[in-house]
Amino acid sequence: MSVPLLKIGAVLSTMAMVTNWMSQTLPSLVGLNGTVSRAGASEKITLFQSPEEGWQLYTSAQAPDGKCICTAVIPAQSTCSRDGRSRELRQLMEKVQNVSQSMEVLELRTYRDLQYVRGMETLMRSLDARLRAADGSLSAKSFQELKDRMTELLPLSSVLEQYKADTRTIVRLREEVRNLSGSLAAIQEEMGAYGYEDLQQRVMALEARLHACAQKLGCGKLTGVSNPITVRAMGSRFGSWMTDTMAPSADSRVWYMDGYYKGRRVLEFRTLGDFIKGQNFIQHLLPQPWAGTGHVVYNGSLFYNKYQSNVVVKYHFRSRSVLVQRSLPGAGYNNTFPYSWGGFSDMDFMVDESGLWAVYTTNQNAGNIVVSRLDPHTLEVMRSWDTGYPKRSAGEAFMICGVLYVTNSHLAGAKVYFAYFTNTSSYEYTDVPFHNQYSHISMLDYNPRERALYTWNNGHQVLYNVTLFHVISTSGDP
Repeated sequence: MSVPLLKIGAVLSTMAMVTNWMSQTLPSLVGLNGTVSRAGASEKITLFQSPEEGWQLYTSAQAPDGKCICTAVIPAQSTCSRDGRSRELRQLMEKVQNVSQSMEVLELRTYRDLQYVRGMETLMRSLDARLRAADGSLSAKSFQELKDRMTELLPLSSVLEQYKADTRTIVRLREEVRNLSGSLAAIQEEMGAYGYEDLQQRVMALEARLHACAQKLGCGKLTGVSNPITVRAMGSRFGSWMTDTMAPSADSRVWYMDGYYKGRRVLEFRTLGDFIKGQNFIQHLLPQPWAGTGHVVYNGSLFYNKYQSNVVVKYHFRSRSVLVQRSLPGAGYNNTFPYSWGGFSDMDFMVDESGLWAVYTTNQNAGNIVVSRLDPHTLEVMRSWDTGYPKRSAGEAFMICGVLYVTNSHLAGAKVYFAYFTNTSSYEYTDVPFHNQYSHISMLDYNPRERALYTWNNGHQVLYNVTLFHVISTSGDP
């Protein structure tokens, strides 16, 4: 009897440790402490306190063709709270799965041990019955020895009952783990089939396909401008804001320049989200003040008109220095030939798919708009076109695919009224609706990287999406 007793003692000791671990450690391991509340038949599990949305939808609008246009900002992975919640949920599910697998193994071993224990219990009862029946057939000495041994085994009955109770506890814990696993799966389904990291990989893949598709899009003709998307209301009535048209897609820095003359302070925000919140920016102090609002950031440098001159300045942000400056021959300045709104807007610099441009006028051109293609390294004029359109009658202008588009006013009711094609040196009058929501546009520039118009409208920073008529080329086309 000593060997079976030793084995039963080892089993019971193991069961006690397992039961204690399961009842005390499991709830904290899988995050149940203080997180499960039951009311009637319903159950609510709160995994994350005060969650913050990772994806942010800033604005939405409707394009002229009726399609919905939305501007969404996806935060960096290191700052996305959804990423943390998804990772924590994934870790919890892995822990629960590991516990579930361990319990399955434990349950199998417990089942075998339980069969042995029940056999021992039956054996003890049979032995007790035989002793009672054999009271007169055994010698006094033998009977006393068996009776003493049975007396030693009697405490085992209560221990066996506790063993069976512990077994039932494990069964209940297994059921709780199964329910918890189902609850976590439901939460994961509610949060989305994919975590942030998985979604990011899919977004990157889609973005790569989108860029590959965009490479096949030839330059298009403007056929529509969306309703305005107000990004922020900041600064005075006049100013400019922009992103680098040559920067990679991961670079979303925003530059902000308030005012239209004698200014020198340029704010550089880390991201569009930071610009919206007015945080995380650095300041650049230009060596020469600017005139107008026709500045542009191109390949890491700011191109602007030096105040009270026809000088073009190229200021490099990283080195904080002027790389080159050059006079634009014959260009009017100091409100000689501005747009209709004035504001020292004599010289307007633009960037499109084909490079850097300057829009201005001269006395020789009788105040008509001149478009010049500039070398971004030397600022030399590579070629010029006389559009024949009087600059003082223009509200604002922008370049897309080598075509200059001019609005007929800077006030409410404006529309894209005139287009000049540099590739054919020809023009046409257009009628593209342009919703001037805040009634006073003092800056309007096209960004070829984003295919959007950046606008400063009466102290509001506004975006417009554009619709272009494209000719899609195939890989076999020249």
